[in-house]
Amino acid sequence: MSDAVEKNSESLQPISLRPAETGDAPNAAGAISVREKIGAMPAAPGATRKALVVGLGWGLAFSIVTLLLAPVLREWAFAIVPESKFAMQLRTSDLKKLQREAQRLEKRVAGLRRRFELLAPRVPYLVVNTSENRIRVISGAKIIHEGVCSTGSYVLLKAADARQWVFVTPRGMFSILGKRVNPVWTKPDWAFIEEGLPVPPPGSPERFEAGVLGEYALELGDGYLIHGTLYKRMLGMPVTHGCVRLGDDDLRLVYRNLQIGSKIFIY
Repeated sequence: MSDAVEKNSESLQPISLRPAETGDAPNAAGAISVREKIGAMPAAPGATRKALVVGLGWGLAFSIVTLLLAPVLREWAFAIVPESKFAMQLRTSDLKKLQREAQRLEKRVAGLRRRFELLAPRVPYLVVNTSENRIRVISGAKIIHEGVCSTGSYVLLKAADARQWVFVTPRGMFSILGKRVNPVWTKPDWAFIEEGLPVPPPGSPERFEAGVLGEYALELGDGYLIHGTLYKRMLGMPVTHGCVRLGDDDLRLVYRNLQIGSKIFIY
């Protein structure tokens, strides 16, 4: 038994607990492996971001230059590359189509012109432009006179009894129904309501007022007149209650050139 104990004690060897020397082969290999791992790590995020920004900047600059030079590049391409037969045929067909359309429109304009000449009065007539407050006296295809006027104000007037009026110059074709010298105005109900006055009965002397319509008046019907005005500074503006107001010289010329039955075109 003692022999067995001696054999066991000889087989046991002391274990060294001190760190391995730096020169030991296993530790040196481990150090190299760590350095390799450190060297294989990716680059810092700042460098990657810088490279991305530079790439985007160059791409944006290239796109801008391309857009700016696109017309020039296209012209160069058309000048260098010969036009294909298909493109030439397409361009020729488009040109012929446009020429046919132009000819059709020219014929239509000529037809409308002939129609207008047939419909236009042979005697002098008056054209009133309510948008620009301008008039033209025309005879055949010749403009005799041009001038300014005043037309409807489009003002809405309401009465206490629920009646209301919109002061608009009517549009369309009219005929002169009568001509007056030194006309007297028969004031309608709205003239008193507008001034805040009581409305007198029909035929009352209060309804008749002289000297406010100028030297002449031409009747269009439904109470609408072409007449003069006391407010010449307002000619050219839409300020009337529906009648067409003219200055003294324009009214005199219109009165002398237009007769009963003459046409008035208002638009």
